[in-house]
Amino acid sequence: MKFFIDTADIAEIRDLAATGLVDGVTTNPSLIAKSGRNFLDVVREICAVVPGPVSAEVAATDHPTMLAEGRKLAKLAKNVTVKVPLTKDGLKTCKALSAEGTMVNVTLCFSAAQAILAAKAGATFVSPFVGRLDDIGEDGMALIADIVQIYRNYPEFKTQVLVASIRQPMHVVQAAKLGAHVGTIPPAVLRQLFLHPLTDKGLAAFLADWAKTGQSILGENKKPAAAAE
Repeated sequence: MKFFIDTADIAEIRDLAATGLVDGVTTNPSLIAKSGRNFLDVVREICAVVPGPVSAEVAATDHPTMLAEGRKLAKLAKNVTVKVPLTKDGLKTCKALSAEGTMVNVTLCFSAAQAILAAKAGATFVSPFVGRLDDIGEDGMALIADIVQIYRNYPEFKTQVLVASIRQPMHVVQAAKLGAHVGTIPPAVLRQLFLHPLTDKGLAAFLADWAKTGQSILGENKKPAAAAE
């Protein structure tokens, strides 16, 4: 399962990319607005930090303007993935950009029927929003299961399931168990994946035992405290 980071914060992206765990980045107008920076500059900088796909979303809603915006975004860097909404005009734009060799992420997917349309339009990724479905009392992960199953039934569908609106670590685990290709994860949630109280407890015990030996891997060994004169 690939991990994308869902943020436009360059500092966060640099820090997490250094772990070697980041396969790509997703942004959206809301995340760009939080950065307070020029949209195109942010996208260029992210693409220079992360070699994998970087989703940059169009702002228009009509096909001709979306297509023009998408083409402009695609020229920013080779790893730009143009993000379009799952609307009729968005899918028309997806079809056109995909035919030109541009990666496309079809976003705001909330049904399996929509996901089928995205695949038929040639989307590189489709982004079902699990957290937002959970918020209204629906089962976001059930949608992921449906989409994964449908895509597996049709090998000609090359679209990858990109799980979005991830709210907590179990969303990541459940998506992986279902066979989703990608999870786009907020930085705070990705950091939560590292944590477990037994890891902390075990590490503390190991360090305490190591300290008793008086040894140093990088420096000269010292006598254990109990044997010191």
